[in-house]
Amino acid sequence: MRRADRLFQIIQILRRSTRPVTAGGIATELEVSARTVYRDVADLIAQRVPIQGEAGFGYILDDAFDMPPLMLTPDEIEAAILGAQWVAGRGDPVLANAARDLIAKITSVVPERLRPFIVDPTIGTRPCGFLIPDSIDLAQVRAAIREGRKIRLHYGDERGERTDRIVWPVILGFLDDVRMLAAWCELRQDFRHFRTDRIVTAEFLDEHYDDRPNVLRQRWKRHLDDKHAVGTRASPSRGPRPPIAGSP
Repeated sequence: MRRADRLFQIIQILRRSTRPVTAGGIATELEVSARTVYRDVADLIAQRVPIQGEAGFGYILDDAFDMPPLMLTPDEIEAAILGAQWVAGRGDPVLANAARDLIAKITSVVPERLRPFIVDPTIGTRPCGFLIPDSIDLAQVRAAIREGRKIRLHYGDERGERTDRIVWPVILGFLDDVRMLAAWCELRQDFRHFRTDRIVTAEFLDEHYDDRPNVLRQRWKRHLDDKHAVGTRASPSRGPRPPIAGSP
């Protein structure tokens, strides 16, 4: 790896981390020695890149630091295109169109030498050969999640039994053949996961729930961690559960 590329990658590693990253961690990812990382970080600091920290503690990049947003590497371009291809093939109509627009925007702004990585990529996703059913407007669901608003669901479970619930939506999970809505259920007083194709009707309420959306999301993540810990203790031979699964 060229030194200029290595310096850029060090900045990228620090940008994506919210905690101090040790020289050893950076060295492992870049396959160089810790001494090389110490020297490179010192050079970056000398170039006025706002890196804080020290050897033995770790380094963190100041939040105020910014680079031109589309200084992309070939690997980053292909990662973005691969993700956009998947969303274009499996997302709801609004997200699918946004994914296609994203590919077009990236194509229009990257340097000419990088466009082959978009036009003729080395990777791709398998086309989705069927329409994924949804009984709810997923664009409205995403808006309710962002705004912290409740949703009233008329829901049918796998046994065909139907219930009315008011939920606090947390996150939408996009799987290959189904979409799941994770939410706090007022009826069950617990987190539940709802298949969107089993939602009979949905009413998007103006009422906001008590928590902030990011706080509710952290509670849901702890709920998943606790369930996984209990499952691991009860059956240590079983593998980890998927992050979005289960039935209400």
